[in-house]
Amino acid sequence: MASKFLLIAQREYLSRVRKKAFIVLTLAVPLLLAGFGFVIAKMASSDNDTTDVIEVRDDSGLNVASHLVSTAQLRFETTTGTLADAKKGFQKAKHDGLVYLPAGLDVEKPVGVQFFGKGNISLKKQSAVESALNKAFSDLKMQKSGLTQDQLDRLRSKVDLQAVSLDETGKEANSNALATSGMSYALALAIYMFIFIYGVQIMRGVGEEKSSRIMEVMLSSVKPFDLMMGKIVGIAAVGLTQFLLWGVLSFGVSSVVMPLLTGKDKPKTEVAAGTSAAGATAVVVADDDEPRSAGAQFDRSVDKQTAQASNPAGRFSFFNILAELPLGTILFGFIIYFLGGYLLYGALFGAVGAAVDDQTDTQQFMFPITMPLILSYIVGVSVILRNPDGPVAFWMSMFPLTSPIAMVIRLPFGVPMWQLGLSIFLLILGFLGTVWVAARIYRVGILMYGKKVTYKELGKWMFYKG
Repeated sequence: MASKFLLIAQREYLSRVRKKAFIVLTLAVPLLLAGFGFVIAKMASSDNDTTDVIEVRDDSGLNVASHLVSTAQLRFETTTGTLADAKKGFQKAKHDGLVYLPAGLDVEKPVGVQFFGKGNISLKKQSAVESALNKAFSDLKMQKSGLTQDQLDRLRSKVDLQAVSLDETGKEANSNALATSGMSYALALAIYMFIFIYGVQIMRGVGEEKSSRIMEVMLSSVKPFDLMMGKIVGIAAVGLTQFLLWGVLSFGVSSVVMPLLTGKDKPKTEVAAGTSAAGATAVVVADDDEPRSAGAQFDRSVDKQTAQASNPAGRFSFFNILAELPLGTILFGFIIYFLGGYLLYGALFGAVGAAVDDQTDTQQFMFPITMPLILSYIVGVSVILRNPDGPVAFWMSMFPLTSPIAMVIRLPFGVPMWQLGLSIFLLILGFLGTVWVAARIYRVGILMYGKKVTYKELGKWMFYKG
């Protein structure tokens, strides 16, 4: 029995890895991903290099325009004349926006400020202008209380918060929410894609063999359960081979592409903001968009360069953070949920393929199967990533149909071993249960032709004897 099972798995594996489509896809995906990453990085870099010019027409009498601080991405320029004149000038000029501060504006409740743009205004641009206006009115409020500009500058503080992870044994490690969340998202996406892509392959493969009547010949010498599991394991081996090759090739390509992206990086120079209003002095603005004196900014720049010189790997701190994550637990858990989730859903996909004659009829049975998978992915990236230790994260990582995605999202954040062990145990039970259900449906449905299958009919097949 074991030899027949292995022969079927071997046949499924070799028949797929020898196809030209498999070879081309395996080689092309890492190159396409690297190409997309390079293009996206370049586009993001070029977008950050652009400076939006915002005209300001200040009729408030509060001299708000002089308190609007320009940055490398946003520059304010005052205009003269009436609002109508400012609008006409803005329409002719190649500027990005016009801010109007009406007369009679109250510092305590600045209502009536308008922002004109050409076409629909982007959320990023509107948020940046709102932030600059909020800072300007905050300065005016504090100046109203008798503080000078130098005192206001000294009052501003920015805390450089260093996140440290402390485990149950008291061991400390650097923590980075961006790196941890990025890994969680990547692991969840990999499992989600793997289950969908190769689960559908199982369903279509079973359906094609059923429609061609090949199954009738095969079942004369192989039990239905061995046939179903052979197909599932064989296609799983194909997927693992492809993902392994993608990982190796992606690492090789990234080692070539990453130097191209980082080799030409230059230290950011401090940008002098344009004059905000007539007679206003230029202000040097740092990366954090806070105004500072030129001398203080120079000292800050020197301190930053000294720190980078003493820590050459600082610019690659993202990878250092990844190295301090529980990679052993993450790798172990990912393999377990990678295989367990696929085998669980693969058995159900195989049962659907065996139950129907026409591939168009699979949609009514695929929806209830894939719904937990889709739900776990959506909830995972929207809820579990924000609170990996909350009740939603816990219960979804225990339920077998949702745990493959929910638990791998939690792994980089650290999961108690008892929760991991319980989740794996429940996943194994869920896999055995779904295989039993799928096998009962498979053995009847694989030889059933010309009959419209319903959920009631599937329930009867599960309890047929023999």
